[in-house]
Amino acid sequence: MPTSVPEIETGSFASPRWLFCPASSVKVVCWNINRGLQLPRIMEFLSRSQADILLLQEADLNARRTHHLNIAREIAQKLQLNYIFGREFQELTQGTRRSPAYHGQATLSRWPLSNARILRFQQQSNFWRPHWFLPEIEPFQERLGGRLALVAHASVGGKTIVTYNLHLESRGDDRLRGAQMNETLQDAVRYKADTAVVLAGDLNMDVSAGDVAQAIKRADFQDVFTNQHTPTTPNSFFEEGRVIDWIFSRGSLRSGTPQVHTLVSGSDHYPLSVTLDLR
Repeated sequence: MPTSVPEIETGSFASPRWLFCPASSVKVVCWNINRGLQLPRIMEFLSRSQADILLLQEADLNARRTHHLNIAREIAQKLQLNYIFGREFQELTQGTRRSPAYHGQATLSRWPLSNARILRFQQQSNFWRPHWFLPEIEPFQERLGGRLALVAHASVGGKTIVTYNLHLESRGDDRLRGAQMNETLQDAVRYKADTAVVLAGDLNMDVSAGDVAQAIKRADFQDVFTNQHTPTTPNSFFEEGRVIDWIFSRGSLRSGTPQVHTLVSGSDHYPLSVTLDLR
């Protein structure tokens, strides 16, 4: 493993036959995979889902807890997909100075991916920063980096779909998360109104109402679940499941058959899926 990795890593494992296949719809899966700790279960669901585009959060790279695997690359190779990995944090308690560990977002697709970039939010929490008085051991989760949106273009049968793969801050309050969401919506203004855009991820908040919901509506994004969500995290001893994972679309896309897969147990979040009509 190199002493450092670029902020964006890419790889291509998809069959070129997809370049010649017309597509009238695409299936999108969005899932916080909890570092990839249960990789066989994650692989099994993703393989069964037959999705065209995967938007995954919390994918490890060279972390001790996930056996030093490159989780995004492992999934891409196994499922024969193209992938882009965006480095969110260096995990100081999961690697060494010579062999650092990271985690971040991964966007995968059977279709070509291009124009990858990171939108690292200006508004960040100070919670993860290392402190001299804390040892670099796992319970303290000391990190370098910051929350981001991984942006990429998927070329689906000659049509471009812009994807925003988000992971908003889990620490802090909804005002911070709202500010990060607003940065994303402001960035999306660069694309014409009829451009197909998918914005999805672990938002760590319920955005069905309030100022953030209004900002999303003003930006012409539609909730593919039309606010008929079920919890996207399981119940626990301490709290009930929460609605914190979302998929929105904008432009020349129409959504159908959205689903929260509550029977899938490969993470501390449930996967979401939707089929988007391109016609």
